Amino acid sequence: MTGFFSKKETQSKTRPDGRVYSCASCGLYKNANSPRMKPFGNFKKGILNIGEVPGQTEDERGKQWQGKSGRLLKRTYAKFGIDLFEDCLNINAINCRAIDNKGNNRNPSNYEVDCCRQVIISKIIKEYQPNIIVLLGSSALYSILGNRWKKDLGGINKWRGFVIPDQDYKCWICPIFHPSYVEKFEEEEIKTIWEQDLKNILQYLDKPFLRHSKPRIHIIEDLSLLNNIKSENAAFDYETTGLKPYAKGHRIICGSIAVSKNLAYAFMIPGDRKSRQPLINFLENQLIGKIAANIKFEDTWTKIRLKTNVMNWEWDTMLAAHVLDNRRGVTGLKFQVYVNFGIIDYSSEIEPYLKSIDGNSNSLNRVSELIKTKDGKEKLLTYCGLDSIYEYRLAMKQMDIMNYTGMPF
Repeated sequence: MTGFFSKKETQSKTRPDGRVYSCASCGLYKNANSPRMKPFGNFKKGILNIGEVPGQTEDERGKQWQGKSGRLLKRTYAKFGIDLFEDCLNINAINCRAIDNKGNNRNPSNYEVDCCRQVIISKIIKEYQPNIIVLLGSSALYSILGNRWKKDLGGINKWRGFVIPDQDYKCWICPIFHPSYVEKFEEEEIKTIWEQDLKNILQYLDKPFLRHSKPRIHIIEDLSLLNNIKSENAAFDYETTGLKPYAKGHRIICGSIAVSKNLAYAFMIPGDRKSRQPLINFLENQLIGKIAANIKFEDTWTKIRLKTNVMNWEWDTMLAAHVLDNRRGVTGLKFQVYVNFGIIDYSSEIEPYLKSIDGNSNSLNRVSELIKTKDGKEKLLTYCGLDSIYEYRLAMKQMDIMNYTGMPF
């Protein structure tokens, strides 16, 4: 294998140990019959399948999906009119066989997946520009999301079934079970879910990719502009000094109100009630339906710190998400924004400041540090505005899915 890698692949001035995310630093190629296995398939319908790792048969033949799992995937695709090797392109999250010290197949490590993403996966996606990427199993999921999803990624059970309009890759991202998982358990329910997920994905073959317009966040100092809000529904959001408003020193730092899918007003909360009155008027306006993600948060903070009640609560995006899908870990706003709109991260720069200093739910966070600078204050207001806009967009989509007729939620 001498000369298989260039010097650029094996050295890096940015890593103290001199390693890079490369085939050389991963090292799986050393024991592979088919190192850096090439993509296989004619890609006629623009589907890219990303599996987990080649098995022994694939390694020997130099092609993906050659074993029992591949036959199951091929049969299931054929059931819905798709030829695995004519209509799709096939790769793996790891494109060299991974074996243990006894020569048996093993699951790849996240570091090995990181290496293969850097060297192979990202380049293939950029070159072929697929319409649909099917992620088969947890390693494939990590390959596409692991370097971009800043929260707890979780496993394939959390993500399967969603068809995500990923705004970075500009294609539909579709996580499903790996066929070996379906074979292993031999349960009719798992097979049915898997087939339904695959069938649902194929409905997006001819659907245009959803590109979402950039939200407009209007940062205002004079809250009297809020008196002009005439929307039937509006989403609002607070950024506060903690999770609960009861302890001494807690306050609402800023707020935002989204009046449409693309426009939100963001503002610092004034210290005196007279200056806050336009916000109070909005909250008490019974003609405007109020939207939030987890309404008990905004409702409690409004009662305790603004000394008023929110009138005409219309929609809770978190509760609606739970009604639509009761799996754990899927109802939070950031998760819902990604799976519905493909926007994977707009919060990681701000979120460290929103965590309590000592881990106590009633303690202060660090948000007051953030607003000491003009730049920090603007970032917080923009983040708050994005929250309310995405709450609004999500509520409108959920209402449509659930055929909401306007009755109180």
